[in-house]
Formats: sequence, C-alpha cells, structure tokens
Amino acid sequence: MWRPPNSRKHSISATAWPSSAEAESSILFSPIRVGQATLSQRTWVPAMVPWRATDDGYVTDDVIDWYTRFAKGRPGAIVVEATGIRDIPSGPLLRIGDDRFISGLRRLVDAVKQASGGQTKLFIQLIDFLRVRRRPPAEKFFRRFFSLSNAHRARLCEVTDTKTWLTADENDVLAYLSTASDEEQSAVLTKRELSDLRFGARERVTDLHLPHILSLPEVLPGLFREAAVRAKKAGFDGVELHYAHAYTMASFLSKTNLRQDGYGGDTSGRLRLPLEVFEAVRAGVGSNYPVGCRFLVDEVIDGGSEVGDACHYAVAFAGAGMDFISLSKGGKFDDAQEPKVGHAIYPYTGQSGYECMPSVYSDEQGPFYRNIALMAQVRQAVRASGADTPIIVAGGINDFWRAEELLSRGDGDIIGAARQSLADPDWFLKMRLGHGTAIRRCKFTNYCEALDTRHKQVTCQLWDRVNIDEPKVGRSHDGKRRLTAPHWRAPEEENP
Repeated sequence: MWRPPNSRKHSISATAWPSSAEAESSILFSPIRVGQATLSQRTWVPAMVPWRATDDGYVTDDVIDWYTRFAKGRPGAIVVEATGIRDIPSGPLLRIGDDRFISGLRRLVDAVKQASGGQTKLFIQLIDFLRVRRRPPAEKFFRRFFSLSNAHRARLCEVTDTKTWLTADENDVLAYLSTASDEEQSAVLTKRELSDLRFGARERVTDLHLPHILSLPEVLPGLFREAAVRAKKAGFDGVELHYAHAYTMASFLSKTNLRQDGYGGDTSGRLRLPLEVFEAVRAGVGSNYPVGCRFLVDEVIDGGSEVGDACHYAVAFAGAGMDFISLSKGGKFDDAQEPKVGHAIYPYTGQSGYECMPSVYSDEQGPFYRNIALMAQVRQAVRASGADTPIIVAGGINDFWRAEELLSRGDGDIIGAARQSLADPDWFLKMRLGHGTAIRRCKFTNYCEALDTRHKQVTCQLWDRVNIDEPKVGRSHDGKRRLTAPHWRAPEEENP
C-alpha cells in the first residue's frame, strides 16, 4: 500500500465528549431535510462493502446482522453497500438487477427500521462497474490474450539487437516474450498490452471499439432507473447513485474520459451521462423520492479531475434537482499497485487509494479531517449557485467538537463516518446520551481495508475477537472472528 513520503505515525488525539444536554442542543443532533425525507440528526454511515451477500447477490442473515448493528446506534441515515444494477455474477456483493432481489432487500429494510426504532433512514447505493480480469501468468497472457504483430517483432529485434525475430516461428516469439525481462516487455508491448499483462485486462469507458462500451449511454439510464424503482418497492428511503472511485459513472466524470461521442472530452460532455442517469431515475421514482449521488472532490491521479471540476459537477447536480451530494476522494485504478499473479487489481493501493482511506501513518497533515477543506469548497460553490442541497462530508471524522465546528462553519451539512462507525456502531448514540467516554475510537490502521482487499468479510480489530463465544454470534468463514460488534447497553438500561 502507498504511503506519503516521510510519513510518521500519528496518535488519536484525546477529546472531551458532550454531555447529553450539549448533544441535544448541537447542530450534529439536529434534524435536516434530504429531499422529501427528514433525518432525525445529521449523522450518516456511508456505504461500506462487507462481503456478506451470497455469490448470487442475495441478502443473507449476515447482511441483515451487519446493517441492523449499525441501526441500533440510531444514526440519521445508513447507506447500504454498492449494489449492482446489472443481473450479472459479481461475487458476494448485493445486486438489484432483477425483481427477484426485492424480497430480500425488503427484509433488510424492515430489519433496519425495527432495530433503529424507526429513527434511521435507509438508502441504497446503486453501482455499475466494468469488467476487470485477474492478472494472468505471463505464459497464459501471451498464449491467450496477446496478438503478435510485425510491429512487435520489429521492436523485439531492436531491443535484443537481432533480426531473427522478424521471421521466427510465432510460438517461439511468444515463448521468449513470456520469460523476457521487464525492460524487454516494456519496449515491445504497447502501453495497454503492458497494463493487461501486469495488472489484468480492464475495460475502460473510452474503449469505443467495444460495442457494449460504446452503447453505455443508451443502456445505463434505463438500468439505473429500473434499479431505483426496485429500491423504492423494497422500502428504501432513497437511493444514492455511485459516481465515485474506480467505477463506470466516475469514469465518465473523470478528466481522463476523452470519448469523442458527446459523452466525454469537455466538462459538459463528462456531465452528460451522469445527468441523463439522474433524469431517468427521477422519472422512474417520482419527485417525492430522495435521490442523490456520491462523487469525488479530487481523483488524485495524473490528468484527473480536481476540486474545480468537482465544484462544477456539484452545481450541475444541485441544479438538476438532486436531493443530496455525498463527497469522497481518490480510490482509482489508474495509480493502483500491481496485483500478484492470479489476483485482481485493487483501486485503493496507490496514492489515490491512500487519500480515500488515509491511515495514522501519514504526512504532517495527518489522516484526520484531511478532505474537509476541499469538500467545503464544493459546498460553497453549491450555495453560491443558490441551491441549498445538503452536502455530506467525510474523511477521518472521529471527534464531536470538531464535527460540530465544521457544521457551524458551513463546511458541510451532514457528517459521514465509515471507519469510526465500524469501530463503534453506537458512537452517535453514546454521544447523544452523554456516554462519549464509552466510545471505541477507530485506530485508523486500516485493518478493515486489508480484509476488504482480500475480499474477506470486513470486521474491526477493536471488537472482532471480543466475547467471540457469545451465544448466537455470527462468525467469519474461518470461525476466528465475530462479524458484528458486541451489543452496548446504556448504563441506565442495565439491571441493578
């Protein structure tokens, strides 16, 4: 994993916690409108993928346990993990690409409502992603996925200083290339071929030679609309369109999107499909159903979108009528590290991935509240446009008073906290009841991310081995970790 140069380990600063009266009068625990819905407080658990669905994309008891555990902490809103809008295999990730998924999702909605006493709104994040193959062994790549040309032969002659490759048997050339040095492969292969060899083949929105990529603007609005309609039928309080990180819609927004068909190139071209998707979703679910999106304030890649672009996008989304905007940063394929042979590329291993989930091993700025200045610029641009769309800010937020300060300063409207909520699903409740000293504070070591990288069920090191023998505790596949945090009971609820 990438780390900033000259990084050092930062400590988790001690903090004072509010009394119940201070929490009660705070902005953080005040209500806010999100479209036609009202959040009881300005606390938000962003989407996290826990790897608990079936391989067919269905809701499981483990999925329900995961979300009901967050619901018991009664945040203002929870966003269910990135859920695929296509009815295609995607491993143990939730799907919503067919009506047969509705009943399981409805069961999830009902469980969350019950666990939160009706106080938590439940949104679902809708995602599309393109094909990503695992990194192949070199022999397999050259045998199955590589097309040898005369240009390759000529470059190989040049790098090896011999002309015999011009007429050599193709199998001999491929056998040589499969064991060639990195320098030789780099000199012979095109940039895209080299990427496919070392990272695994990955489709891009700019692959217009592929008919299914060329037709994405025709296909995606309908797929997102149908998925949103299913979400509404299942009882979700709203949907979040996934326009962030390494996936399809974020790739259309990216400055690296150089499509020449009107869906890339300049800012209006990059915005065209995201706006068309939103319009289709809005037409499907109606004007009274909350619809928003999550996108990036900065891609943190060479040639990628930056905060100025993000401000323009946010103003366009707010002007189009989105009910909320949730902000993130980085998390791209473009600068990810090479995966091991047989593994898939993971978009959180390079600098952009670090900026998405910074750890305590950081530069002088540290990992806490690292994104807020950029996110505040986006909110200011939206307000300057005349829109009052709520802006959800996130990134290393783990302190009541600093969260309260940024809300009062107008840097954001709602506080998103993923890793801290994973560390302690009750932390918002504990603050509100005046029991902040009982909060388990995230160490920001990214133990959870390491599990996610390996597609293992995500847990937290602060609790996944605590009271593991409790009755009815769900365990990880290897039986070594509990899958949800221990239950917390407020002192006044304890038996004398």
